[in-house]
Amino acid sequence: MIAIYQVLPRLFGNRTANNVQGGQLSECGSGKFSDFSTAVLDHIREMGFTHVWYTGVIRHATQTDYTAHGIPRQSPDVVKGVAGSPYAIADYYDVDPDLATDIAGRMGEWEALIERTHRAGLKVVMDFVPNHVAREYRSVCLPEGTKDLSDENFYLLDGEVRIGNYAEKPARATGNNVFSCQPSTGDWYETVKLNYDHHDTWDKMTAILLFWSQKGVDAFRCDMAEMVPSSFWRYATAAVRKAFPDIDFIGEVYNPFLYREYIASGFTYLYDKVGMYDCLRDVVCKRRPASDITCQWQATDDIRQHMLYFLENHDEQRIASDFFAGDGRKGVPAAIISVLMQTNPFMLYMGQEYGERGMDAEGFSGKDGRTTIFDYWTVGSLLRGLYDRSQLSEEERSLEQTYSLLLNIAQKEPAAREGTFFDLMYVNLDSQTFDASRQYAFLRKSGNEMLLVVANFSDSEVRCGINIPQHAFDYLGIAQPHGDTPIEVEATDLLSQEKTVLRLSPIQPVEAVVPAHGGRVYKVVL
Repeated sequence: MIAIYQVLPRLFGNRTANNVQGGQLSECGSGKFSDFSTAVLDHIREMGFTHVWYTGVIRHATQTDYTAHGIPRQSPDVVKGVAGSPYAIADYYDVDPDLATDIAGRMGEWEALIERTHRAGLKVVMDFVPNHVAREYRSVCLPEGTKDLSDENFYLLDGEVRIGNYAEKPARATGNNVFSCQPSTGDWYETVKLNYDHHDTWDKMTAILLFWSQKGVDAFRCDMAEMVPSSFWRYATAAVRKAFPDIDFIGEVYNPFLYREYIASGFTYLYDKVGMYDCLRDVVCKRRPASDITCQWQATDDIRQHMLYFLENHDEQRIASDFFAGDGRKGVPAAIISVLMQTNPFMLYMGQEYGERGMDAEGFSGKDGRTTIFDYWTVGSLLRGLYDRSQLSEEERSLEQTYSLLLNIAQKEPAAREGTFFDLMYVNLDSQTFDASRQYAFLRKSGNEMLLVVANFSDSEVRCGINIPQHAFDYLGIAQPHGDTPIEVEATDLLSQEKTVLRLSPIQPVEAVVPAHGGRVYKVVL
């Protein structure tokens, strides 16, 4: 199973712990490439991850002055936050100087981190932002013989854009498809949209993908992929894979009607946001019954291996925030389902494993339940988890252990890693012994090993009876009980290591006691 750990390096290794709202780099500090030491990377791998997504590596617009190092300064009126958004790219061929110990050697430090990550047995994911760039984009690190972006690569408008003291003429369309000279503060006003009507744009953007592929990047997380024509993706992914056959492309595509089109265009994986993520969030928050989860996997069953599940990322609110569940532990049953239900990838955002709340008012975005991508900041849970583990609370330690157990079960248990899936909800919808609004159950089987997984979204421990239909016995090849006699098998709950005896029968339900906001992953050998 592919398990991706998303990190924002600017925050991840920052130990300054001098959080000033809207503060400067000199006040608040920044994490560095070097913070991803061999020990840190080993810890990430041991947690059960296979990939690290280093978010915000490519140089983006910032209010920090690096002109002494030959880096153009950006107008503060078209930079969101002091540190700036990682998605307002200022130079596709450069890396963020905030992340370097030696600014002049910043590219070498990134290359060394790629190497270090590979040595730790992990793969490298980096962003590719193809839809838009910073208003003042200009490459100063353009490789010899490579063409920079020019007017023909943008949508030019009649008139002038004025944002504070910043002026732009001719005006260009804003990144979120605003074809107006007056983008609002709610728009992506700090960016301009690229024009794919010209094949020249295709060639320039494909060259950028090849440039980073040559440095050893294993996968690209493609920002707002659906805002770029699928025809370009077909062209670019084919060109990159001709030179680097094993490169993966992860697409941020939110429209389910476009999923199959973009997979056919070369994407390995797509975000399952409006389906599975939205459903799981609603179940956690008691806005939908757990049984609705079945509808979500069924909607993408023909492309299930391409769907990337997640519960947090830099765009979404933290589970533990006041805007979501208020407690990271309430996300555990959703994690059990996301990690163990299928064989498709799962992504976890830095700090999620400690129940990071995202309730700081760091600067540009305010207190919104998200961890800032715009500001310099130290994230307390990461500081404790990485550098002073004695300060972790019991709740933080427990949650981290739960996520690690789940990910390692998915990697090491054949039934979870490659087993056949059987959804048990359809025979438990009207059960008197099972609450289908707050519990979810399924089977996974490989060879003679089977997992019975029960997730409990309820605020209290439940004693439930799970119906297993005759069809499950037939479909999974489970030896039939004789007459009305159940099969008695010893089972181990892989989350608690508790042992019990399960009585498997298509006639009577299997009894289980499931903790609040938790689950059981019963392993049996048949």
